[in-house]
Amino acid sequence: MRRVSDCLKGLFREDAGQDLIEYALVAGLIGLGAVLAMSGLAAKIGNSFNSVGNRLTNAT
Repeated sequence: MRRVSDCLKGLFREDAGQDLIEYALVAGLIGLGAVLAMSGLAAKIGNSFNSVGNRLTNAT
């Protein structure tokens, strides 16, 4: 039983996983920013394609 408690105490003292958590948070924020940017960009691209399509339809 003492070995288990020593192992748990070692886990709480060790901070090697802290870097991994920080990198995961940064990656998550970058991903969220990319999704938000792409959703705004998607609407603009959709409008551009519709405009081109309408011009081609009206040209014939």
